[in-house]
Amino acid sequence: MKSLLFALISLSAMLSAQDFANFGRYTQQNQDLISQNVVPNSVFMGDSITEGWFATDPGFFTKNNFVGRGIGGQVTSQMLLRFREDVIKLKPKRVIILAGTNDIAENQGPISLDKVFGNIVSMAELAKANHIKVVLCSVLPAYDFPWRKDMKPADKVIALNKMIKDYAQKNNITYVDYHSVLKDEKNGLPKEIAEDGIHPNKSGYEKMEAILMKTLK
Repeated sequence: MKSLLFALISLSAMLSAQDFANFGRYTQQNQDLISQNVVPNSVFMGDSITEGWFATDPGFFTKNNFVGRGIGGQVTSQMLLRFREDVIKLKPKRVIILAGTNDIAENQGPISLDKVFGNIVSMAELAKANHIKVVLCSVLPAYDFPWRKDMKPADKVIALNKMIKDYAQKNNITYVDYHSVLKDEKNGLPKEIAEDGIHPNKSGYEKMEAILMKTLK
């Protein structure tokens, strides 16, 4: 019994030390917004695609009073864990959720699409419970992952997007369809807007911005 307790304490300490959700990534930025009483129009929750968006086109965020809270490599479980810190506590008018690519890539191990979808729904429900409008985005097209080859993700992306879209329609939630507009003949991202097939370049983000703003209006 003592050995089991010791093992559990050790595991807890290890997870804490590793900061699985990466709570520390935006701690200072969040504190600054709260202390200055800044209310974001929208918080963008996501992974490297969202993080790269702000890095590539910060002007888009600044002029629209948008806040980026993307962390490279993250799966939906990690986003759900930090959702209170990085979204709810900022009290934005809206949260824009773009998530699921890294789950399909199995960055934290295999996970069913149902569980990925469940994590996205949980984030949406947390937002709604805190009077934050929800915008759910389709996962971007993906034909292959440069860091995890031959997983054939295209069909899984399409299946997850259908689940997200159906949920959004049934619950009167805005759905942003990047996938059908940006996809190529392989259901991936064309190289001219994403050199590695996953992460958009400036041109890719500008296309996403046009799709998003048209949908929001």
